[in-house]
Amino acid sequence: MTWTTERVEQLKMHFDAGLSCGQIARQIGVSRNAVIGKLNRLGLARAKPAIVRPAERRSAPRLPRPQLVTQHQILVTLRAEPRVAVDEPAIPAGQHCSLFELNEGKCRWPISEPGSAGFCFCGNEPVKGLPYCAGHARMAYHPAARQRLRA
Repeated sequence: MTWTTERVEQLKMHFDAGLSCGQIARQIGVSRNAVIGKLNRLGLARAKPAIVRPAERRSAPRLPRPQLVTQHQILVTLRAEPRVAVDEPAIPAGQHCSLFELNEGKCRWPISEPGSAGFCFCGNEPVKGLPYCAGHARMAYHPAARQRLRA
């Protein structure tokens, strides 16, 4: 389709009325891109709104962040504790719990084999930030050098 003088007049009339390019295109029967191209060729442009700068935001005073403790730091602290003698039990028994009783406040170390009659979880108080109590955490997490020696 070509831009006839009649179509150009309709374009100008709709443009002056404030219709969007898509609305003008539907009224005239051309594509939106055709309308945009013709407006550019005719040198017609809408007045750009003045740039409104948002008011300066005043931020609240920063509160000190709580110090984050990584699992690595927890494990280093656990390993620094003196080793328990072989004769002494490293992990106190008696707090055992079932899967239904297990929650974040209990050690998740499994005792026995799953499916056996005596299967349960340790249930002692875990080290903050870890799923296990101190004794089981020492058993579960080893430095990389020790793991290589055991393999």
